[in-house]
Amino acid sequence: MRSDHATFPLPGKVNWLFLDMNSYFASCEQQAEPRLRGKPVAVVPMMTDATCAIAASYEAKAFGIKTGTKIYDAKRMCPELICVPARHDLYVDYHQQFLKAIDRHIPVTEVKSIDEVACELDKVQQNPDVAVQLARDIKRTIYRDVGEAIRCSIGLSTNGLLAKIATDLQKPDGLVTLMPQDAPGILGKKPLTFIPGIGPGMEKRLLRAGIYTLADLYRLDMKHMRKIWGGVVGERYWYALRGVELPTDPVQKRVVGHSHVLDPEWRPVALAEVVARRLLLKAASRMRRYDMDATRLTLSMRMENTPYSQGARYAIEAHFHRACDNIQLIRHLQHLWHEMVRHHRITR
Repeated sequence: MRSDHATFPLPGKVNWLFLDMNSYFASCEQQAEPRLRGKPVAVVPMMTDATCAIAASYEAKAFGIKTGTKIYDAKRMCPELICVPARHDLYVDYHQQFLKAIDRHIPVTEVKSIDEVACELDKVQQNPDVAVQLARDIKRTIYRDVGEAIRCSIGLSTNGLLAKIATDLQKPDGLVTLMPQDAPGILGKKPLTFIPGIGPGMEKRLLRAGIYTLADLYRLDMKHMRKIWGGVVGERYWYALRGVELPTDPVQKRVVGHSHVLDPEWRPVALAEVVARRLLLKAASRMRRYDMDATRLTLSMRMENTPYSQGARYAIEAHFHRACDNIQLIRHLQHLWHEMVRHHRITR
């Protein structure tokens, strides 16, 4: 990768504002239903203890409940937990509302997901003091026009990666400016997976190379970064962690997936569906870290003791317009699962 294609940060300037809605699905429910405010809330795909949480309010997170937590475990962790069924239309409606609120102050450059947006700053807004005031104004407008339960964290930096990382440094309702020269000291003790795009697999590779914290990662030179990542991606991370704005890398065709061999007690169809949802949520989380959308979902399994398919592998696909949020993906999974059950006449 040629460095002359990169935009190096100007001293004392910020180029990007990144906005991340806090506990978005749960916050939407609390805004729509005032009785839920201040209460531990879990958003679920269906009202059964056999399912898992799609999202959790901060009150629920205080008990250790998070996306993917099984509801029967969550209720043991927090007996006062209130479960509410997911309402995708509601979340889309609030999404449109907060986009309008942001647009009153600055154009949205890119919608990253249903709860994340990035805005490129103009020459005046690149002054950090001006950018901070802009962020405060956006927060006030969201509070006034969208709702008091809808909160966001805003990060400011010289490139999109550091601005996104800044949103994770202060939640909920955070506002953080993360300058490249300060990043090694602020991030040094954070785990490797604090960086978007570094998942469990990449973390293992870094650990094998003797890299245990972000401080270790910052000490690497570009050559070693490239070697560990096995290519230009490592070089891009070296630049990005130092606040350099890189040209967009063409997205390569990729598949993100998870699989699991079920223990016998998890093979009844209702319990197997719970596992399938958890696998989907894990895959969706990885996909968002890669800044990707899905246009196809494949459900694959090996069937046992069905009338027509003993020991056979079965796969079914759904094709759709771009999606990356949990609610839409789980809806597609439910459709595939019900079609699979119907096709194979599974009753238990």
